[in-house]
Amino acid sequence: MTAELVQAALTAPAHRRVRRRVFRQLVESLVYEGALKTRLEGDVHHVDGADEAGAPVTYSFSAVRRFGFGRIGLTSPVRRGQVEADSVTRFLTEVRGSLDADPELLPGFAREIEETLFKDTLAEHLRTAPDPAMGYDELESAITDGHRYHPTYKSRMGFDTADNIAYGPEFGNAVRPLWLAAHRSITEVTASKSLEPAQLAESLGADAVRFQRILEDSGLDPEDYALVPVHPWQWRERLARAFSAQLATGELVPLGEDPHEFRAQQSIRTLSCRDRPERPYLKLSMSIVNTSTGRGLAAHTVRNAAPITDWLREVVASDEYLRDELRPVLLGEELGVAVTPESGLLREDTYGALACIWRESLHPHLGEGESAMPFTGLTSSDDGDLLIGPWLREHGAERWVRQLTRVAALPLVHLLCKHGIALETHAQNAVLLHRDGLPSRVVLKDFHDGVRFSRAHLADPQRCPQLAATPAHHTNRNSFVETADPGLVTDFLLDAFFFINFGELAIALDEVLPERRFWQLVAEEIRAYQQRFAELAERFELFDVFTPTIEVEKLTTRRLRPDTELRLHTAANPLAEVSGC
Repeated sequence: MTAELVQAALTAPAHRRVRRRVFRQLVESLVYEGALKTRLEGDVHHVDGADEAGAPVTYSFSAVRRFGFGRIGLTSPVRRGQVEADSVTRFLTEVRGSLDADPELLPGFAREIEETLFKDTLAEHLRTAPDPAMGYDELESAITDGHRYHPTYKSRMGFDTADNIAYGPEFGNAVRPLWLAAHRSITEVTASKSLEPAQLAESLGADAVRFQRILEDSGLDPEDYALVPVHPWQWRERLARAFSAQLATGELVPLGEDPHEFRAQQSIRTLSCRDRPERPYLKLSMSIVNTSTGRGLAAHTVRNAAPITDWLREVVASDEYLRDELRPVLLGEELGVAVTPESGLLREDTYGALACIWRESLHPHLGEGESAMPFTGLTSSDDGDLLIGPWLREHGAERWVRQLTRVAALPLVHLLCKHGIALETHAQNAVLLHRDGLPSRVVLKDFHDGVRFSRAHLADPQRCPQLAATPAHHTNRNSFVETADPGLVTDFLLDAFFFINFGELAIALDEVLPERRFWQLVAEEIRAYQQRFAELAERFELFDVFTPTIEVEKLTTRRLRPDTELRLHTAANPLAEVSGC
């Protein structure tokens, strides 16, 4: 990337817009999570601080308390004294006495904020604006304004400027995975029960004959190896060094690039094939940090991907309401490969660093006349005009929201209440299928670590597979699938789907459909569902989506405090508020 292009981006109007967005999401989340002390005068918040010389400084901003979950919404830019604040890092530095933050973690958080500001500015300067008429794969790249709560939504720690342009989904550049052969003595392979040998070869999608010949020419038996794709950035930055011992012994053998071009989806580490869109998506390990977590693929979650897929498919297939009426699409994670050599003191370098999950492509699931829109597209806007604005005008906002609730929320509520299974359906984990903008079905994905259940409260515990447990050295306390507490199962759905996914949509639609009315419509559809399945009354009480309050994860606080415990706060549930519960 040229210096001229960087300079052009940082001096263009997009830079100011992005800076305001970062400031807004930072301050909204800090106030909402109780991590920033403010003095309130009417709807104006004041934050006291001090500059480097010790002189007093005051930041101020106007904010309102939203209806849904009591969220905070800024209604003005952040001001430093009498002028608009123009440095997020200076803000964090000067108000740190008012922040609930670990002093040792605050510099790292400031770096993530600055990386987000820089990388999103480049994306906004160079991006192609999304259009509802685009195909699903193009929309995955073009939609750049997801993650509307988290302030480090595009930090991509580990990417330099050239990496961001080469591999960021907004830029649409071709990515060619590198393929390795991994000796089975250091590799775990897990496949879906439905995956036939012929399908397995297709799922690999690699130039298998050429790769086999490379191994044979090296005097190696191809049957002793599993094939695993690698993101080119991961190879360059982590694997060539961290796995140098295995490369030296022949336990790992480089085989060359994939013959086809791929593009990055919104999650960056998941790639879709440009040349053959029906090929499975490749979810690859990447040792970067984005939003709240590192983006490796822990081996125990890779091991669980296929068994969870088989389980969910069996549950849906056995349920007439899901199978025949709602017909949600589950993008199966049909194959997982994780390389786990003994690495002793260097385990942190290798665990989760070399793995892949093959996920079904969405394209074969599309019905006649159906198109696909990532859920992040439902809140996407360009200069204030919603991407889905034409749909709302054509079909009517209330009718559209009711239909969306029926096709997207009810499958998740039914899985929870009848079967005891919660899915982590935030906006990146869902795709809306529609016909001319009217919702028709929902596509659900990312199951390997995105489910939660209490085995004792499952409708059919015998069907549930035994899953690999989280190892003691895996320190993310938010990463677990089983719990004895059914309340944590319910909160998993309420937090991800209703707080993040539908919560952001309610805010985005507020000008065309007031937030309270949005939640009334959602609640009415869920109540109608409960009346239809009155025989599940006890299950509705056990997994109560109308609970007066829910526990919401403190996503920003997680970056400011050590990640050693669950960090949650209580929020009012709008479904209960509109129902008088």
